[in-house]
Amino acid sequence: MNRKLRMGMIGGGKDAFIGAIHRIAANMDGLVELKAGALSVNPEVAIESGKILFLDPSRTYTDYKTMLEKEATLPAAEKLDFITIVTPNFAHFEPAMMALDKGFNVVVEKPITFTLEEAKLLKAKVEETGLTLLLTHTYTGYPLVKQARQMVKEGVFGKIRKVYVEYPQGWLSKPTEKDNAGAAWRTDPKRSGKSGCMGDIGTHAANLAEYISGTKIDQLCADLNIVVPGRGLDDDGAVLLRFDNGATGVLMASQVAAGEENALKIRVYGENGGLEWSQMEPNTLLVKWLDKPTQVYRAGNNYGGYQSSFATQNTRTPGGHPEGYLEAFGNLYRNFALTLQAKLSGTTPSAEALDFPSVAEGVRGMAFIDNVVRSGQSEQKWTKFEI
Repeated sequence: MNRKLRMGMIGGGKDAFIGAIHRIAANMDGLVELKAGALSVNPEVAIESGKILFLDPSRTYTDYKTMLEKEATLPAAEKLDFITIVTPNFAHFEPAMMALDKGFNVVVEKPITFTLEEAKLLKAKVEETGLTLLLTHTYTGYPLVKQARQMVKEGVFGKIRKVYVEYPQGWLSKPTEKDNAGAAWRTDPKRSGKSGCMGDIGTHAANLAEYISGTKIDQLCADLNIVVPGRGLDDDGAVLLRFDNGATGVLMASQVAAGEENALKIRVYGENGGLEWSQMEPNTLLVKWLDKPTQVYRAGNNYGGYQSSFATQNTRTPGGHPEGYLEAFGNLYRNFALTLQAKLSGTTPSAEALDFPSVAEGVRGMAFIDNVVRSGQSEQKWTKFEI
């Protein structure tokens, strides 16, 4: 292609944390340009946000329906290639469905929808239209997460037996809902859904466990807690896991682990050895063996060619130059953009470009929330993972 992909954004106006992250990630490789936006439900904020981002006033909208209707009628040389949706959970489904109906590819924040039923309908729409959807499970974009996945896939550890994944945060240790907009909607069942902590960060942990281990959660046993008095949704929990290959595991997610930031960590063990990766030290992968010393893999340090093509394609700098959350987010956008470019050019995307979370992971994420809540409320704790 001889042009950048054209992006429209729904939500993510000024002072919106995740909207800014998406724009940085989309811009990182020069493959995408923001051309239109319905950036806030507040008309004044929407217009002001468009000015700040130097959008054409004629393509700055005060509601997403008007944007999608108008943008769909533009000539091919101006029409948007995809829509990015960065609204709270309850406002994902309708914009995504309408965007697909209008012929736009979609990027959407996780969890993908408000309910499992909506996620299934969205999956059917993606399959019907043949369009492409990116679900921003950011942590799958790290190069050493991709290296870990490929090593498991190649069988170097033997059959996978154990998976431990934890995601402790501390930012909701106090009742901050009145002063923090992000905390307010995440703890509100009407805007967040039936789960708080497990829906917000537990889904990340579950996705990472399945992504690296190459297995699927088959049964679970959950304990959910509301630690801060008066809160409407869980802010802490733990889940025992059984996977479809016979492996077992434990998932912990908490937003009341005072003093923690985003301490996502995973350990996966097979017959011959295992691995350990932490989001707080993302450039390091520990590879542990039953009968020899632990190896330390470092992002960007591929002397001898020991890292997979999936890891190296998503590595941006030489060893010793730290890459983090923004780069991982950028990798998702780059792979998505490369896939769209290939499709628009009539070519086949590479396996590395196609390695990003999509609607199938979105459905499993919503099913995880449903099954965890059902197990947490049940006297018979072990629950079959149903979709």
